[in-house]
Amino acid sequence: MKILVNAETKEVSTHVLSDILVELGYGDVKIATALNAAFVAKTARAQTQVVAGDRLEIVTPRQGG
Repeated sequence: MKILVNAETKEVSTHVLSDILVELGYGDVKIATALNAAFVAKTARAQTQVVAGDRLEIVTPRQGG
């Protein structure tokens, strides 16, 4: 199924957000996620269903000052 990940179309093979993140290479990376502009907590990712056309934003923390 095709979804938008950070405004880029990606083909993924699962509908579960946590599995999609592993498939995209974010399995052990500390990230923040939003699905269709709604924040998804790490604890909710395994129960969050994604459908074709959804918009997923993945943000990695940055250090700075």
